[in-house]
Amino acid sequence: MKTDVTPFPVRRIEAAVLGASAGGIDALLRMLHDLPLPWHLPLVVVLHLPEGHESHLAEIFAERLQVPVHEAADKMPLAAGHVYFAPPGYHLSIERNRRFSLSCEPPVRFSRPSIDVLMASAADAYGPALAGILLTGANDDGAEGLQRIHLAGGITAVQDPNEAQISIMPEAAIALHSPDHVLPLRELRALLLQLESAHVH
Repeated sequence: MKTDVTPFPVRRIEAAVLGASAGGIDALLRMLHDLPLPWHLPLVVVLHLPEGHESHLAEIFAERLQVPVHEAADKMPLAAGHVYFAPPGYHLSIERNRRFSLSCEPPVRFSRPSIDVLMASAADAYGPALAGILLTGANDDGAEGLQRIHLAGGITAVQDPNEAQISIMPEAAIALHSPDHVLPLRELRALLLQLESAHVH
């Protein structure tokens, strides 16, 4: 067994959902760069952008990551080993048939897409086979969604507020429930790699 990272008790996870706002691009790039290939675990990301702001997230990350990156589209099935970003101006949900759904419902906690909406729907779709990770951010979106993942039996993790560029988002999640892991980015990356390893074996 490798000893260069702290081993986490890990069970088989079928998808991971990630949320961030202010400071999130840098945090995600640090966490997802050079993911080992082949990669199998689907990753779905809501990253807050200003409303009406054209999103180039998929392009930015596709240029920097080795794994396939897409902007999620309505009815698109989640594919193994792909990274998906919520398009701006829509809520992104995951249906029980493991396909995406986009909606124009009103913003939740001033955000559309909402991290809470993605995480709550993913918790319903995947139950205990889901991991939720919340990173740096300037509001409390994601706290309730992460709690829903916890209540469904999934794994929850937040970025250490002391390391986060903006600590409000991880602090809100910690205040609402005790996440399974509160870790700096380097160790969140190690957790993701171990979830991938458990997913494959």
